[in-house]
Amino acid sequence: MGASKTEHFTEHQNQIALLAKAMGHPARIAILEFLLEAKSCICGDIVNELPLAQPTVSQHLKELKNAGLIKGNIEGNAICYCINKEGFEKIKTFFETLTCKSTASSSNESCC
Repeated sequence: MGASKTEHFTEHQNQIALLAKAMGHPARIAILEFLLEAKSCICGDIVNELPLAQPTVSQHLKELKNAGLIKGNIEGNAICYCINKEGFEKIKTFFETLTCKSTASSSNESCC
């Protein structure tokens, strides 16, 4: 398979793609929903909620953190995770813009 050629796209497009990719797994969606409900928690709390092994949950948390959707703070020998509002603001803005443009273009009824 060839290179993704991300350098041909804007920084904004690459950021949104990274966020979307991080959200592209049902376990990560479940983690985000849990964190939204719980406000913050440690990895062990998430492991108890999901039908996944601790190393698998940790990998999903790493992907969400690398994308900027969650933050993690060390508390003793555990990491406490919470939602990163800045990451969600980027997604919210993108979808609001997409929705506005879609609504405006659908009024023309020129779609195939």
